[in-house]
Amino acid sequence: MKLKYYIPNQHGAWAMLIVPFLFGMIIAEPNPQHLLLFVCWLLVYLMMFPILQWIRTKKTIQYLSPILFFGTLLVPFAIWLIVLRPKMILIALMFIPLFLVNAYFAKTKNERALINDIAAIVQFSLMVFISFEIGEGTNYSAAMELFFVSILYFVGTAFYVKTIIREKNNRSFYYFSVGYHVCLVLLSMCFLPWMMVLSACVLLIRALWFPRMKISVKQSGISEIVFSIVVLLSVWLSYGI
Repeated sequence: MKLKYYIPNQHGAWAMLIVPFLFGMIIAEPNPQHLLLFVCWLLVYLMMFPILQWIRTKKTIQYLSPILFFGTLLVPFAIWLIVLRPKMILIALMFIPLFLVNAYFAKTKNERALINDIAAIVQFSLMVFISFEIGEGTNYSAAMELFFVSILYFVGTAFYVKTIIREKNNRSFYYFSVGYHVCLVLLSMCFLPWMMVLSACVLLIRALWFPRMKISVKQSGISEIVFSIVVLLSVWLSYGI
């Protein structure tokens, strides 16, 4: 068994897996069903990775085993969750069109396309609503705000990461990334609590400074853990207390 066929190599996706889930918990009431939901969410993610790789490469022998492995693990947990929360079936349908976008770009071997990134980001961000629903939250306005915060944060991260890796010598793209983060600060000032404005300023400094420091991909990945924590803390202090 080769782990590369089982474990996703897209390190940034782990933050997208966790952060929107915690957003939903923060504005609702954490309960044991959240653990069940996260197990299902993790297994879905781990299963989708080999499915998309199979679509891209057509290597059935390599990817069939992880698909069956994670799918078999998922079934009992998914049934358990659906029995407890039948509404999860309807919510899960929202993911299908977005997954089809990812499948198309995998088939055409163009996974780095911006539309593909955005489709994936919206998929992960939908977890805000699901986690909120599991926690029987009542502040739907806050849930909608954090859904958009999640999308805007991760789209900005996608732009920033490109200035570190694939677009590191593209000055126009660097200015575009910085401009995007300036807009995030302005939007935060207009619509969000002041702690969110501070985190948006931190992200702007990241977009401005880090590409100039010529940091490595590994250093960028490690720093993203810190920035994710900054965003989570600002959400918790703004919405959870």
